[in-house]
Amino acid sequence: MTTQQETRPSASAKPVRWAADAVAAMREGARLRLDYSARSLWSVDRMIEEIRQEAAPYEAVELVLRGFGAYAGEVIARQTGGEWWSSGGDHWVRTPDGRLWDPIEEARRCYSGDGSLRLLCRDASGGAARA
Repeated sequence: MTTQQETRPSASAKPVRWAADAVAAMREGARLRLDYSARSLWSVDRMIEEIRQEAAPYEAVELVLRGFGAYAGEVIARQTGGEWWSSGGDHWVRTPDGRLWDPIEEARRCYSGDGSLRLLCRDASGGAARA
């Protein structure tokens, strides 16, 4: 069995990079500053909704959604003291209470009109996400 110290770096490397890429893309392309706060997830939810309303094909926005989900996961990890876990190419955030959260899948659900990264963060942080 692998120890937590061994799995943390490899589990977090990709989603942390995807999140950073999303932050840079939003700053450069949309002039939106994402600061890893729970409050910033309002803007991310709104951006996903705007993309959805444009009816872009899922294949065209898949990587953007992955980046937004990874960003939300980083917000959750920072708010709760959680950490990234991965298996079979999927990535989740495990909060200190032992629950697993799938922010990348939640971003996909947002695109289908049935999700919210802001609410996921609120739920993961026990309803009291810090701004």
